[in-house]
Amino acid sequence: MAGHSKWANIKHRKGRQDEKRQKIFSKLIRELTVASKLGGPEPTDNPRLRLALDKALGANMPKDTIERAIARGSGDQETDNLEETIYEGYGPNGVAIIVETLTDNKNRTVAEVRHAFSKYGGSLGTDGSVAYLFTKVGQIVVQNTDEEKIFDISVSNGAEEIEKGDESNLIISAEVEEFHNLKNILEEKDINIIEYELIMKAANSVELDDEASEKVIKLLESLEDLDDVQNVHSNAEFSLGSFT
Repeated sequence: MAGHSKWANIKHRKGRQDEKRQKIFSKLIRELTVASKLGGPEPTDNPRLRLALDKALGANMPKDTIERAIARGSGDQETDNLEETIYEGYGPNGVAIIVETLTDNKNRTVAEVRHAFSKYGGSLGTDGSVAYLFTKVGQIVVQNTDEEKIFDISVSNGAEEIEKGDESNLIISAEVEEFHNLKNILEEKDINIIEYELIMKAANSVELDDEASEKVIKLLESLEDLDDVQNVHSNAEFSLGSFT
């Protein structure tokens, strides 16, 4: 076994985002629209919209595209009756997986999600079958330029856990309510933020060898490629050998 890393899981997600720009734009537009519809068009009053906006800007989405998506959600325009639906299941080696979707056709979406699970050695579960293993948290990955300074700032401003990613970064977890404030303070203190997002964090992880890592990655990528899927979370801890 080639060693394991929580950073490997993050690198997997980041790499997939970089690969498929147009599909990411489509997913971000949906998220901007629904976030605006549910919480209003003002990012300062709507944490979900603020995060979606940050992601859209980070992906270099044109400003007019962002504004149209927000206006579509907050105005009287038809929003395709998008519904948030969460699916739960298991992948190879008992890896627990949560799939977050935005869909205008739940029958189509569940069929596609079930097919992806079946094709790559997993199984779609019932509601609640794996959700109890996860907690929604804010996760901030920062460059480890001064570990003591970062630790002090983070703990003083709501961080619940700080883990080493690889030799050059730290992974900071915070409650959802503290997430944006902590991010802003880290930026103000000139801490380089590599990425940040809301995730479903697992209480316990499943360590995988190279072969199992490749199988689970294929399943996760298949799910991520579905048009209706917004986010995929798992408790897999990948072998570093699967990324070489």
